[in-house]
Amino acid sequence: MLWLYLLGAVTFLVIALRRVLRRQKPLDDQVYSSRVAIDHVHSGVAWIRADGTIGSMNPSLAATLGIKHGELNGHDWLLLFPQRERTKAREMYSQMLLVGIASTDIQVERTNGSLASLNMVLVAVHDHKTRFVGHHCLTVDRTREKYLEEKVKQLTEALERAEIGQLNVPTHPAEIASPEAAETR
Repeated sequence: MLWLYLLGAVTFLVIALRRVLRRQKPLDDQVYSSRVAIDHVHSGVAWIRADGTIGSMNPSLAATLGIKHGELNGHDWLLLFPQRERTKAREMYSQMLLVGIASTDIQVERTNGSLASLNMVLVAVHDHKTRFVGHHCLTVDRTREKYLEEKVKQLTEALERAEIGQLNVPTHPAEIASPEAAETR
């Protein structure tokens, strides 16, 4: 009969020990540092750990920055930004901690010295006990669009500065619809 009590006590202790160990087990970071899913995303993606270091980065973001894939893993995530943009990145990070998501347009410096304009979204990640475990940094390279916007703006300003008569540009809707009407006018 004593062996039955001992078996029950051992079973109870094993169950209790298993529950305690589960609670104390740190969050497994392998899910987030695994690059299997992240590598196949077309826009730039980086996983930033809770301590502020880059856990992983997909090849697209590495190419946008002009670095080798995996070169910045383990480094501070603020190294992605030039010194003048780090304050903006910190403010965005603070907003992300409060709200859970933050978005802004920001510039990053490539290794060749050129600037890239990115639309960046930070998304906070919490574990099942609502502990902050890091954040995803999602980016879309908007360098080409910014360049084209600037070019259109310059051309529009040049057109507005030019004299309408010299350019022989029709201004009346009837002139635009029919070239013959412009000649008779």
